[in-house]
Amino acid sequence: MLEPKLPEQIYKSHLEEKRSTAVLDSAKQNLAASFVNAFVNAGFCKDELMTINDSKWVYKNKEMGMMSTVASLGTLLLWGIDEGLTQIDKYQWSSDPHLKAGALLAFGLVTTGVKNECDPAWALLGEQLEAEDPLLKLGAVVGLGHAYAGSCREDLLENLTPMIVDTACTIECSAMAAVSLGLVFVSSCSEEVAQAILQTCLERQAVEGALSGTWPHFFAVGLGLLYLGQQDKAEATLAALDAITHPLGKYAKLTVEGMAFAHSGDVLHIQKMLQCCTEHLEEAEAFHQAVAVLSISLISFGEDVGADMSLRSLDHILQYGDLTLRRAVPLALALLNVSNPRVTIIDTLSKLSHDADQDVALGAIFSMGIIGAGTNNARLAGLLRQLAAYYAKDANSLFMVRISQGLLYMGKGLMSISPLHSDRFLLDSVGLGGLIVVFHAVLHLKGTILSKSHYLLFHIVQAMHPRWLVTLDEELKEIKVPVRVGAAVDVTGMAGRPKKITGFQTRTTPVLLNFGDRAEMATDEYTPVATVLEGFVILKKNPNWQPTVQD
Repeated sequence: MLEPKLPEQIYKSHLEEKRSTAVLDSAKQNLAASFVNAFVNAGFCKDELMTINDSKWVYKNKEMGMMSTVASLGTLLLWGIDEGLTQIDKYQWSSDPHLKAGALLAFGLVTTGVKNECDPAWALLGEQLEAEDPLLKLGAVVGLGHAYAGSCREDLLENLTPMIVDTACTIECSAMAAVSLGLVFVSSCSEEVAQAILQTCLERQAVEGALSGTWPHFFAVGLGLLYLGQQDKAEATLAALDAITHPLGKYAKLTVEGMAFAHSGDVLHIQKMLQCCTEHLEEAEAFHQAVAVLSISLISFGEDVGADMSLRSLDHILQYGDLTLRRAVPLALALLNVSNPRVTIIDTLSKLSHDADQDVALGAIFSMGIIGAGTNNARLAGLLRQLAAYYAKDANSLFMVRISQGLLYMGKGLMSISPLHSDRFLLDSVGLGGLIVVFHAVLHLKGTILSKSHYLLFHIVQAMHPRWLVTLDEELKEIKVPVRVGAAVDVTGMAGRPKKITGFQTRTTPVLLNFGDRAEMATDEYTPVATVLEGFVILKKNPNWQPTVQD
């Protein structure tokens, strides 16, 4: 596991059929390799492309590709702040703005989910918010969103809010400022941020063409993140959105409503979203319907019965829905099964990956990566290799296949991006927020990831976490104890003391837990402080324990 892996070891292109002998050293392939390398070696702090001495890999990419490649260092060195900042530092002084902006992104990624008293991310990124170069501004804005997601920091509010409203900033920068603030204040219902986003949408709709294109949709995403899982608290904002007559208004309304009821299983809102899908509209006006499809799975996600019922609805949409709706179905399926490669879903996505409409096919390919993220699922690996051979001559499709292969082997199979934890009972809103940003980027694939804004893929990092169960003693030193690991059984309402797991194996910690696995202690020597054995668990010595004497 400790050996760094090269992208080629993931692709295994010698197993692909119909292999063409010509190897093109194209920028798009190199960019894909940068992402795959970042996902596969995430958090391992060493790889064969970027962290080696005299690495020239960055210069094999073009412009924005160089930015994403430098930013990938942040994923490789994930959570290792002291070591990470020194390795990224050399790019910060580069004369090329792409490398410099990439370094700013990397600084943000390294500190994702880590609290540090020195506050290095703000020290490094704060001054760049005033930079004249729009690229450096963008790097700093997105980097701060990564570094402080979920922290609700007031100083970021003061510094980023003006950028949302400022029309002198590029629309991309303003929209990403909204997304970053949405991530920082996720689920907090912050009125100041909501006011700023609503104000800029109202002002921009008065200027002709100011709300057209891809980026204005991200104002809606930033707004939705503020109300993630907060249900009825979004009502005032939803009422305010009625003032936007531009089609973006409908998009924003469904985005905010879907996110507000995320993980609630609210049947009435699912029916409301299905109602939106029934209208037959022209393709130019129908974009908000794609969000309605995504919202169906957002609301029912994390709860088995609701998820199964949503699957049926999505199946109907696939059969009878308009093209705009069908494009969102693969993503909705992926959202219901993040890091959980169920055979039926794999089969559906595999069929859709050969769809006649390219957007449906690309969405399905990406979704295969999401459902298999960090699982090393052999069946998915085989299907993705076939797709790589099938799309060998189509640069965009091949790029998406490579990204999915990187996600499948994420963290060499030791990570998960499922935002549910504590026996799938609680929701990590920062992780889900990051995934939602990526899903909206994939809805606008041609204008974001396949264009110049592939750095949006790094929002997946917010949701990354190891799948280990690690046991520690009261001094926080690691101890090895036997645990039983098996499939979780729902024991709600059962009489007596029923078994909570079935088909278990006894292993010694640390152990890997798959989606739907549960662990319990195999001996009474230690008692766990936590009720759920997941992640890092502190154990106390049991004073009444006596070792059994062997005959």
